[in-house]
This record gives sequence, structure tokens and C-alpha cells, in this order.
Amino acid sequence: MNRVRATIEHLTRRAKEASSVLTGIPSDVKNRALVAMADGLEFGSQGILKANARDMKAAEKKGVRGALLDRLMLNAKRISEMAQGLRDVARLEDPVGKVVAQWKRPNGLVIRKVRVPIGVIGIVYEARPNVTADCAGLCVKAGNSVILRGGSEAFHSNRAIFRQLEKAALGAGLPKGAVNLVPLTDRRAVEILLGQVGLVDLVIPRGGEGLIRRVVDLAKVPVIKQYKGICHTYVDAQADLKMAEEICFNAKVQRPGVCNAMETMLVHKKAAPRFLPKMAKRFVEAGVELRVDPKARSFLRGFPVKAATKEDWATEYLALVLSVKVVDSLREAMDHIRRYGSGHSEAIVTKSRENAETFLRGVDSAAVYANASTRFTDGGQFGMGAEIGISTDKLHARGPMGLEELTTYKYVVVGRGQIRT
Repeated sequence: MNRVRATIEHLTRRAKEASSVLTGIPSDVKNRALVAMADGLEFGSQGILKANARDMKAAEKKGVRGALLDRLMLNAKRISEMAQGLRDVARLEDPVGKVVAQWKRPNGLVIRKVRVPIGVIGIVYEARPNVTADCAGLCVKAGNSVILRGGSEAFHSNRAIFRQLEKAALGAGLPKGAVNLVPLTDRRAVEILLGQVGLVDLVIPRGGEGLIRRVVDLAKVPVIKQYKGICHTYVDAQADLKMAEEICFNAKVQRPGVCNAMETMLVHKKAAPRFLPKMAKRFVEAGVELRVDPKARSFLRGFPVKAATKEDWATEYLALVLSVKVVDSLREAMDHIRRYGSGHSEAIVTKSRENAETFLRGVDSAAVYANASTRFTDGGQFGMGAEIGISTDKLHARGPMGLEELTTYKYVVVGRGQIRT
């Protein structure tokens, strides 16, 4: 335990020192570092792939399958995408120093609200080695130092990626400690990291609900989180059914193991007779298991469906499984989302502007869509570059978190000798 604590305390102190330097580093230096980090990933791709193959072999022996194994896997294309993500972030506007607002008081004081880095950010994540590069790049661009703690399943992959990132960052002029990786698989390291009050300013967990709840329960420092993504698509009575079919298929099938995939499809009773049989046919052919309510089942005779339980409505499957419910009204659909949704992403498919506006105003989730797939809830798709995560919290950051969400602000006040009387 002493060795684990000593390692974490060393990393956090070093990161804190680096953060004070990063605050004043110009944008062009940070951008050069990001490009160098991208080049380093590509230059070291063979070593990264060898390390990943070691992790994959160990995971397969442990029985890891499906979406979890897919998240762990790296190939040349995914490494190239990681590198491109860093280059994309380098091209984005630097939020540090941006004047959010400015005003002058009657006494002559000039007050500016200015964006500044948060400081030291800890990222606790599972078997997603791409997070190592994505989060390092975003934190650096926003002037923060970062401490990365990946899951043991991706230990060798993360270390190989980190070596390339750190070497490039130092070579480009960033301070030692700007990018850090916890070199331990001991789970006690997370608890110690989460207790570094005064050294760690924010922790962002990325992974399954179990990991996130553990981080929240243990943390003594602020946490921004997303427990799960129970995303809904509502097919309105006035929907273009061909459009609805394409949107729903994409939202469920394109990549089912991610948090912005549709988990529940709600269909208005007037659209159900024509829509459900065609939609079910496509889903079944794609290997989707359908869990349906009694009303939906009446339109799906002959299809291999299962009866939905109350637990299904509150389940994030992260797999080719879909809950289906027929509703009597837009209001019933919204009430269902309010009861069972996780505050992540919801969509309506409709030709009615009034119904679309009612849905967009009334559904309280981080991202709401009219006539588009929930799969777009992503920092890259929103034009933020690689995202640090998706928040379903309401304070500080909500939805995809990009550069701006990795800053806070301070007030800069300029006077001419004013005193308060």
C-alpha cells in the first residue's frame, strides 16, 4: 500500500507543478505538441499493436467477448484515427484566455470573465486504449495536466500509447508531468487518486455504470459522470416512416455497444401497423433481439420477439437487444422517457414542427434530436474534436465534453485606484 500511495502522490504532485506551467504556455506550443504526439503514435504503431495483441490474448483467455473485446482492440485504422483526433484538436480554437463577457461598472471598474484551465484532471477508464490519446490531447490543449488510469485489460496498450505521447510532448516543450499514466494495476491506486484533495481538481470516469458508481462513491474530489445511456427514439404518428426506419436502424445497429445507441424504440399507435413489421424484419435480419410490450406484439405476429419486462425499460443493453413499446400519444412517449431515461440522448422522428418543438422543449436530456440518429451525440460529430466524455450531469458540463468544458473561468478586474466605501 505504501508503494501504491507513494506512486500516486508523486504523480499528482508532479501534475500539479506542470499545470501551473501549462496555464501560461502559448497555443502554438500546445498545437505543435499535439501534432508531435500524433506523429509519435503513427511512428510507434507497430509497438502499440504488439502491446495490444498481448492485451487481447489475455482478455480472450479471461472470456471477454463482444463489445468489450471490440473496445479493447486496436488496428492500424484505429491508431490512425487516434492520431487524426489529436491533429483535429490542434486545429481547434484554444479556449484558454477567451473573454466570455466584459462590462464596465459605474465606478469605472472593468470586469472580464476569462476562461482558464481547470488544473489537474484525472481520467479513470476501462478497456478503451483510444481514451489514452483522446483525453491526453484534449487536456493539454485546454491547458490542464492529466493523470490517466486505464483498466488492467488494456494495461500494455495504454503504456505503449503513453510512451509515445509523453516522449513527443516533452520534445515539443511541454513540462514533465503534463501527461501522466498510473503505472499500476492495483485497484487501490484509484481510491488514492480520488482522495488527492488539493492536488487533483477534477476526475472524469469513463466506462460502465459499475466503474462510475465506484468512482463517485470513493471520490473526495469533484467528479463529472455519465452513469449509462438509455437512449430513446420516438416514431411519431406524423413521421416519415422511411426516414424513421433508417434512423432507428442506424441508432441501434451501426454500433450497439456504445452509450449513444438506441435502447428503446417508442412508436405511436397510428404509425405502428405500417412501421413495426417492416422495421422488425430489418432488425431481425441484423440479429437484433426484440423485447416488446403487448401492443407492439400484436403487430409482430410471426416474428421471434420476447415480452418486455419492467426491467427492460431501464436497461442499457450495449448489445443487439432492443425494447419496443407502442404509445398512444406524444405525451405518453415523453412520460416514458422521463421515467426510464438516463438523461443522455433522445430523438423524435416527425413531419410535425409543433410535435418536434414540444419534444425538444419538454425532454430533459443532454442531447435531444428531431429527425436524426442519437448516434451523433459525440464530441467529434459535434465539431469538438475528440471528446473527453459525455456528461449527464447538469452542473459545469452537460453532453459531449470538448475543450470548453475542460476550462473554468475567473474574473479579471481592472481599476484606476478605486476603493470600496
